[in-house]
Amino acid sequence: MAEGGKKIAENRKARYDYFIEDSIECGIALVGTEVKCVKAGNLSFPDAFAEIIKGEVWVKGLHIAEYSYSSVFNHNPDRAKKLLLHRDQIKRLARKVDEKGYTLIPLDFYLKNGRVKVTLGVCKGKKAYDKRETIKARDNDRLMAREFRKGLNG
Repeated sequence: MAEGGKKIAENRKARYDYFIEDSIECGIALVGTEVKCVKAGNLSFPDAFAEIIKGEVWVKGLHIAEYSYSSVFNHNPDRAKKLLLHRDQIKRLARKVDEKGYTLIPLDFYLKNGRVKVTLGVCKGKKAYDKRETIKARDNDRLMAREFRKGLNG
């Protein structure tokens, strides 16, 4: 996330389920009441992914709740949303995704200068033993920090 931005939501499940090889900041094309709902934090994306279709990047599986104060002119909460990237960035992502096992996952949503931005990660799936290693490393770090604090306090 760039400095000066306000984080709206983070995909912690993606950081657990995937190795993140690369990430890129991109805009997202939202309509009408979607912007208000995203700014309020009414979005869910644990199973969201992005795919490149005809030279455009689309994010699917992203659910933005309907705006409660709207009338009949509300948005479809589960529609595919277009991500805004330069053509050369899309080509670079397409080359990486064509490799076996790589996918595009939205990592977090944030506001930057009043605009909604997405950090899109080029990710490779973890196996079960990789996840166990991640949990073990996190537990070891927590234990070392606890011992360090105990040594300081005394």
